[in-house]
Amino acid sequence: MTEIFGVPTQALFGQLLIGLINGSFYALLSLGLAVIFGLLNIINFTHGAQYMLGAFCAYFLLNKAGLGYWWSLAIAPLVVGAVGVLIERTMLKRLYRLDHLYGLLLTFGLALILQGLFQFGFGASGLPYPIPAELSGGRNLGFMFLPNYRAWVIVASLAVCLATWFVIEKTKLGSYLRAATENPQLVQAFGINVPRMIMLTYGFGVGLAALAGVMAAPIYQVSPRMGADLIIVVFAVVVIGGMGSILGSIVTGFGLGIVEGLTKVFYPEASNTVIFIIMAIVLMIKPAGLFGSQK
Repeated sequence: MTEIFGVPTQALFGQLLIGLINGSFYALLSLGLAVIFGLLNIINFTHGAQYMLGAFCAYFLLNKAGLGYWWSLAIAPLVVGAVGVLIERTMLKRLYRLDHLYGLLLTFGLALILQGLFQFGFGASGLPYPIPAELSGGRNLGFMFLPNYRAWVIVASLAVCLATWFVIEKTKLGSYLRAATENPQLVQAFGINVPRMIMLTYGFGVGLAALAGVMAAPIYQVSPRMGADLIIVVFAVVVIGGMGSILGSIVTGFGLGIVEGLTKVFYPEASNTVIFIIMAIVLMIKPAGLFGSQK
């Protein structure tokens, strides 16, 4: 068996694959957080619960409506995004002119309520969700075995992240969104419905979390605590990349997933804390984050 730096090749690439899988979800979730914070200035602590809702929506669609994985990829983000729009219209819009702390406390409370309700109804253990038949099995690459579903998750997450970055940074719609956060009165004077734009932007960010939840269901199972276990790490990813930075969320999400995977190979004891160590170092050197701008 060949080795790299004293580590068996199969073990090394296996952990790299796990790191890329985790990085895919870090990137998708932190991207949704960055969209919401960068364009709406809201710290959305409900994001983990909305990720969980996406997974449960897929579970219900399969077991109650007989709709499989591919339908869930389309329907779950729309359903959870609509719930997010309802939250934004009824609660969050009242807090836009207040300190960020109020929005954080409200969304944190909502996350605890949603998690508690689902844990009461379904228990704390995970519910199985099958891998779609089209993506079952895998390929032997010689140095490792690559499951088809995990390869799909990496490619799909990267495609969604890059498409979102392109729309926000390179299109006219994205320029309107960015302008609305800087000077909403001026944008409204051009006939653009800013409240509707804010509402849809929040719904889109929530939909990204739900999409990640659907893709995570066959890997991690469906559990009320799946979002709570992940959201703290995702917030660290957002802080390292730069609050509100779309590109920072994508690059940092995938990059930290790989770093975490490599740490599990070379120094397993630090694998659970390496992201927070990196966050502390980045904040000491560049408080705005790697891709953030100091205002």
